[in-house]
Amino acid sequence: MILIGQYDSPFVRRVAIAMALYGIDYEHRTWSVFGDADRLAEINPLRRVPTLVCDEGVALMESHLILDYLDECAGADRALIAPSGPARRDALRICALACGIADKAVSLFYEMKLHDVASDVWIDRCRAQIGGALAMLESERAAQSPPYWGGAMIGHADIATACALRFVGEAHPGVIDRTAVPALADLADRCEAMEVFQTICQPFNPPA
Repeated sequence: MILIGQYDSPFVRRVAIAMALYGIDYEHRTWSVFGDADRLAEINPLRRVPTLVCDEGVALMESHLILDYLDECAGADRALIAPSGPARRDALRICALACGIADKAVSLFYEMKLHDVASDVWIDRCRAQIGGALAMLESERAAQSPPYWGGAMIGHADIATACALRFVGEAHPGVIDRTAVPALADLADRCEAMEVFQTICQPFNPPA
């Protein structure tokens, strides 16, 4: 398999961490959506990362789809998410919120980076969306006692949460007040202390 994208992307990182936990080997191509857009387009016309090229040559895009495929490869007994029912839906919902936070952080970055005059309305909207999702996740996480979302073992929801918090903190220092989300901060710190998180890590490196 070939995983395309850099680890400073929270979406690429969550896929790579899952692959490492599954023990799935892959070739890593650290292509940029800007600097390597043309050759990325030959594989993924959306020119987005992560892109996973399967062994049979099919290219998958979007982290949710990629992880669904990897879960099948790993098998139900090893999958980092429940196979069905409320537990699976809840994990997917948490992943959607965490990835939504990361997505809005990307939108906020591009708004401020690519426009000569950034839209205050859009900036406020992105910040409100990030803040609202963080507040919801914090409330739910604070009500739980297990070390990870839904239990004693790490899963996709934990990986997505930790990757999102790190990305927002690096891309937009000050946007997240960690003292206001202590339960999420504790979860993220527990994940980031793991060797796999420390190995699969790249400081946010915005395009010039």
